[in-house]
Amino acid sequence: MAVTKDQVLDELKRVKGPDRDGDIVSLGLVSDIVINGDKVIFSIQVDPDKASDLEPLREAAEKVVREIPGVTQALVALTADRPTGQAAPEPAPAQGAPHQNVPLPGIDKIIAVASGKGGVGKSTTAINLALGLKALGLNVGVLDADIYGPSMPRLLGITDRPQAADERRLAPMVGYGLEVMSIGFLVEEDTPMIWRGPMVMSALTQMMQDVAWGELDVLVVDMPPGTGDAQLTMAQQVPLSGAVIVSTPQDLALIDARKGIGMFRKVNVPILGIVENMSHFLCPHCGERSDIFGHGGARAEAERLGVPFLGEVPLTMAIREKSDAGAPVVVSEPDSPHAKIYTEIAAAVWGGVSGGRSDKRAAPRIVVE
Repeated sequence: MAVTKDQVLDELKRVKGPDRDGDIVSLGLVSDIVINGDKVIFSIQVDPDKASDLEPLREAAEKVVREIPGVTQALVALTADRPTGQAAPEPAPAQGAPHQNVPLPGIDKIIAVASGKGGVGKSTTAINLALGLKALGLNVGVLDADIYGPSMPRLLGITDRPQAADERRLAPMVGYGLEVMSIGFLVEEDTPMIWRGPMVMSALTQMMQDVAWGELDVLVVDMPPGTGDAQLTMAQQVPLSGAVIVSTPQDLALIDARKGIGMFRKVNVPILGIVENMSHFLCPHCGERSDIFGHGGARAEAERLGVPFLGEVPLTMAIREKSDAGAPVVVSEPDSPHAKIYTEIAAAVWGGVSGGRSDKRAAPRIVVE
């Protein structure tokens, strides 16, 4: 029998509120319940001043829901809303060594792939970068941090659901040798995530800390587009080794890319470089090149800002088709010039975070027939 919202609410009535006065359901603190088969996702609204002290409440709610017959996994987020009109305090710039935040056990480096705006091919770049790093012989994971528009299930062709690794943690999914976690593995592809910012951050925290990642040389984080509160907060909470900025060549995209670079610099995250995506169009029939969005804008911006320029990725049918088919070009066409571009970008990125070290053994190529 399918799990219902009424069942979930009945069990949550066993959980006392933050002040031990009433239960979280009768106090109206439970919202945004999403049920996907044997997985339940919901949020608990709490006082923002007390949010950091209420992890036991979140754990208690998660426990009672997991005890419902038919439920194997529960993702519970604490939502700390502020009164209307009260803005979130702007975090102070980090001082000294970067990232003053909680390291993820077993993960050596964390690289953010970001863009100032959506629609520039950030997720496609992120997955091919991760596969390029994998081709260098590294143990690589991918965190899809775009809660509202998760892309990794489609890009990797993964339709299964994650299973529990132990009582508290999920086992990551695996695609082409990458360990991967995404909210898209827990909900249907067309389910809208109508969540407030604090709930998004809580969900991201759990996907990072409550996943059995294992030993990784690098975790690639496909960041949400833009430079809002969620992006800035995550940049401060996660010990990022560096950020890769993805932009198209035209001025409008570069304006937003500039904002993304400014955000990371504000919190002392090193900029590993800029990728110019959709740099030019190659006609699949005649091979003629067309600069649809202009050309060279990202390179010029990198020079102006004093950050590395990582490379130009063309707009091609092959990259688009392979991405839509769940077989990214780095693994499906490893000998193609497009795959070579991504692997060269990966080598430059790894050099940026490892001080130029190249001490990993060469790994066999992953080829999709």
